[in-house]
Amino acid sequence: MEELDIAIIGAGPTGLATAIEAQRRGLTYRVFDKGCITNSILGFPTHMVFFTTPELLEIGGLPLTSDREKPTRNEALKYYRKVVGSVGLRVNQYEEVEQIASTEVHRFRVETSRDQYMAKNIVIATGYYDNPNILGIPGEDLPHVSHYYTEPYSFFDRDVVIVGGRNSAAEASLDLFRGGARVTLVHRGAEMGSTLKYWVRPDIENRIKAGEVKAFFNSLVKEITSSSVEILQSGTPHSIPAQQVFLLTGYRSSTKFFHQLGVTYDAETLRPQHSTETYETNVPGVYLAGSVTGGKFNAEVFIENGRFHGERVVKAIASVS
Repeated sequence: MEELDIAIIGAGPTGLATAIEAQRRGLTYRVFDKGCITNSILGFPTHMVFFTTPELLEIGGLPLTSDREKPTRNEALKYYRKVVGSVGLRVNQYEEVEQIASTEVHRFRVETSRDQYMAKNIVIATGYYDNPNILGIPGEDLPHVSHYYTEPYSFFDRDVVIVGGRNSAAEASLDLFRGGARVTLVHRGAEMGSTLKYWVRPDIENRIKAGEVKAFFNSLVKEITSSSVEILQSGTPHSIPAQQVFLLTGYRSSTKFFHQLGVTYDAETLRPQHSTETYETNVPGVYLAGSVTGGKFNAEVFIENGRFHGERVVKAIASVS
């Protein structure tokens, strides 16, 4: 059974940044992910453009070059793979961590879909994108309903309903409209979210004003059927034709490993207890990195600031090793 100084759960930018720091300090480690490298970014809309500039997505001091002011999803995917190859990071793709158990202080048994490992420290950097916010309504599990959107081409000349009011919902609505779909946007708020990208807001608002994207604000989804979405708008029922439904209502961190390891967290916010200096939890040897620290409030921690967590975590681990 392989013995590690650190087992890093999650091969997103934060997990990779943690691995870079561990490698630089001569610590033994492995990064585990149930999918591929930066699996969450792979699931972003195909033509997505990041809100930030390239240097704020960089890890390990390696430059990210972009053809424009703001990098695209594809540029980020290529960049992080280039980092892994250039630095020679030890990443076990498609190897899901199924169980972590503490056998004694600073000694953990990590069971994956392929093997077992022992580790002195655990870094949970699992992000949130794998865990969509569930509405809990009838029909949410129908085959034409999805919590993820990638591209518009399958939905030309189709009735598509988008539920949500932030960037993902706005961008999907615009992409689908331009791809020839008949788009209806449903949002519980009185208007689109306050954090819309500055170049997206006027575009979606103009499309709604022109009637090119239909919109129902102050609305709640009550049921999804095989051919419609049933909503209440300010108490008035409406039935919206729908051949495809995208529930883009946000995502939350998983508490799976918190339960397995005994990490304390707030049941309402899902925020785990941890040091703001070292990111160590109430369980010695168990650390957090990235958006998992925010619980439900994943907009507080993203690549731009989460990429620095790994350096603090590994520094703390090295100081007691």
